[in-house]
Amino acid sequence: MNTDDVPRLGAWQHAWRLTVAAVVSLPVWLSTLALVRTRSGEPDSWVLVGDPLVALGCLTVLRWRRRWPVAVAVTVTVASSVSAFATGAALLALCSVATRRRPAEIGIVVVAYVTASRLAGEVYAVQGATDSMWWVQVVVPALTAGIAVAAGMAVGARRAEVRSLRERAESAEREQSARAAQVRAQERNRIAREMHDVLAHRISLVAMQAGVLDHRGDLSADENRVLVRGIADGAHQALEELREVLGVLRSDPGRPEPPQPSLDRVPELVADTRASGLDVSLTSTVTAAPPDGVGRTCYRIVQEALTNAAKHAPGAVVRVTLDGAAGGTLDIGVRNGPAPLRPARPPASGFGLLGLGERIAVAGGELGHRPTPDGGYALTARLPWPDGPAHRHERGA
Repeated sequence: MNTDDVPRLGAWQHAWRLTVAAVVSLPVWLSTLALVRTRSGEPDSWVLVGDPLVALGCLTVLRWRRRWPVAVAVTVTVASSVSAFATGAALLALCSVATRRRPAEIGIVVVAYVTASRLAGEVYAVQGATDSMWWVQVVVPALTAGIAVAAGMAVGARRAEVRSLRERAESAEREQSARAAQVRAQERNRIAREMHDVLAHRISLVAMQAGVLDHRGDLSADENRVLVRGIADGAHQALEELREVLGVLRSDPGRPEPPQPSLDRVPELVADTRASGLDVSLTSTVTAAPPDGVGRTCYRIVQEALTNAAKHAPGAVVRVTLDGAAGGTLDIGVRNGPAPLRPARPPASGFGLLGLGERIAVAGGELGHRPTPDGGYALTARLPWPDGPAHRHERGA
C-alpha cells in the first residue's frame, strides 16, 4: 500500500490515537508498579519516573510513523522492553505497519515486539518482579500482537476499498466527461453540416446573381429587376431555411423533426437553381420512390453539386442525371462544363465533399468526383437501393 494514498491526519486525529495508546498502557504500567513494589517494599524510581519518560518519547516519535513506518515501529518496540508504559505505543506502531499489509514488515515488527516483551519480563524480574513461565511471556505478547495486526489489516483493507471506490468514481467521471465532449463534438459537426447543406446552396445562388450584376453593365432594366428579385427571394428563402434549422436544434427531444427533402424535391431544387440564372437541366429515369434515407442522400448530393457549380463555374451548363430501380442502385451524376469567365476564388467551408463522403459512406454507397478534359467537373455517386414496394412519383425536367 502506497503511503501517498493514505489520508493525512489532523491534530485531533493524532491526539485521540495517542490517548488510546496511553490508556492501553496504563493498566500494564500499574501492574508492573504493583509487582515491583510488592517485592521490594518501595516503589522503584525507574518505574515511577524513567518508564513514563521513555513512553512519552515513544508517543512523540509515533507522529512520524507514516513517513518511516518500520523504523519507527522497531524503535518504539525496542524501547518498550524497558518501559511498560510504552506497550500501547508499540501496539499502535505495529497496527500502523499492519495497515500497509506487507507480510515481511509485519513479521519483523511482530518478532521485535514479542522479543521486547520477553526482555521486559527479564528486566523487571531483576528488579524484583515475580518469575513467570517463559511460554506465558511469549504467548500473551503474541496474542496482543495478533490483535493489533488484525485491526491494522482491517483498517488497511478499508482504506484500499475506499481508494478503489474513489478511483472508480474518478474514472467514471473522466469517462462521462469524455463522452460529453464527444457528444458535443458530434453535435457541432451535425450543426455545421446542416447549416452548410441548408444555406450554402441559397447563398451561392445569391452570390452568383450579385456577381452577374457587378460584372454585366449591358443588362436591361427588366433583367436587372429579375436579378435583384432573385437575390431578394434567395436571401428570404435562406433566412426561412435557417430559421427551420435553428428551430430543430432548439426543439425539445420529444418533438418530431420536420420532414427532410427527398428525391421528389430534386426537380424543385433544379427549378430554383435554374431560376437563379444557372443553366441546369435534369434527366431522370427513376420511376419509383426509394427509401427515405436514400432519397435524402440523393437530394443532398444534387444540392451540393449544384452549389459547387454555382460557386466555381458560374454561367456553365450543368446536367443532372438520375437512374436506378429498386433492388439495384440509385446512380446520380452532375456534370458542369467550363465557366465562361474565370470566377473569383470563393471561400471554402471544408464541409462540402467531406460531408457528402460521410453521408454516402453511412448509406453504403460510393462517391467519385474529378475534373473533365474540357475544363469542367463531374460528380458521380452510387447508392444501394434495397428491394421493396415501389411508389410512383412525378418526374421534373
